[in-house]
Amino acid sequence: MAPLIACLMLHGIAGAQETQPAVAENDITPAYEGQLLRLSEILGALHFLRTLCEAGDGPAWRTDMDTLLAAEGPGPVRRGKLVARFNHGFEAFHAIYTACTPAADLSIRRYLAEAEGITGDIRLRYGQ
Repeated sequence: MAPLIACLMLHGIAGAQETQPAVAENDITPAYEGQLLRLSEILGALHFLRTLCEAGDGPAWRTDMDTLLAAEGPGPVRRGKLVARFNHGFEAFHAIYTACTPAADLSIRRYLAEAEGITGDIRLRYGQ
């Protein structure tokens, strides 16, 4: 699977707001905002779960979140929402799992598939 954020950036999705007319930062909410919020939550969950399951790429999911934030350039309110969803995804699993289990592994596989679907959908609907 291609890195999620790189996939968005290659297809002109992340950072697309920069080409729009000047509007107050907090007023810009792209049509794909709900999908980005869900993707942020998934990135947080994968950051925790992949680290817990010693996949070797746990920190990469946080880096992907940082890349998403940098590419989107959200105002403080929108950034707070995206970060809160990432943290929620992380904390939801941190509160339950202390060791990698078959259920955790299943969650990883499901989240990877969902994230791939979200990025594919955003790319198809909003790509330039």
